[in-house]
Amino acid sequence: MLIREWMTTSVIYAKEDASMLKVSKLMQEHSIKRIPIVDEEMKLIGIVSDRDIKEASPSKATTLDMHELSYLLSELKIRDIMTKEPVSVSPMDTIEQVALIMLEKKLTGLPVVDWERKLVGMITEADIFKIFTEISGVRRGGIQFALELSEEPGSLPPILDLIRENSGRLVSVLTGGYKENDTMRDVFIRLQPMDEETENKLIEKMKAACKVVYWVKDKVHMVE
Repeated sequence: MLIREWMTTSVIYAKEDASMLKVSKLMQEHSIKRIPIVDEEMKLIGIVSDRDIKEASPSKATTLDMHELSYLLSELKIRDIMTKEPVSVSPMDTIEQVALIMLEKKLTGLPVVDWERKLVGMITEADIFKIFTEISGVRRGGIQFALELSEEPGSLPPILDLIRENSGRLVSVLTGGYKENDTMRDVFIRLQPMDEETENKLIEKMKAACKVVYWVKDKVHMVE
């Protein structure tokens, strides 16, 4: 899945000569935590977060009156506090790549730029969460099995055949969690809702066919 399919394209941005006061108001008005900074050609040159604003703001213990404080904030330019040459991603990067960058660099959002470094979007952790819920199919309910299967080729098809033969309809299949020198892996299979009798029969057949770690429908059922 590519970033271009999920990024926000109507991005709130600012120019480097904008005052810190103006940018702070923009962030409050739009309930955002970061604003990309661009030049006259819309090329990304920096980014400012709410933390940058807080750190640059005068202490509450300041002796300045309101007029002096407002003047100070209006004179302080955003170029003086922005992070220059920020980390950015391309619209053609995958969701997985971007999530890894955000995780490793401890970032909650990234600007998206084209090949000329012109700002074309933003991707945030909220977008990543939304994508995960879409991929997992959790909104469709049903039942999810957590299985431990061999990494050997051919270990998954028999399980999928078993599901199909017992009236199960797939919503999603996710794999990962490699363990034991990469010989085993976790597999998470979500199925569409089914009647209780069919569901119970499938659960018992799944438990007999492979290692079911747990299954979920409304609550987690661990399997010994």
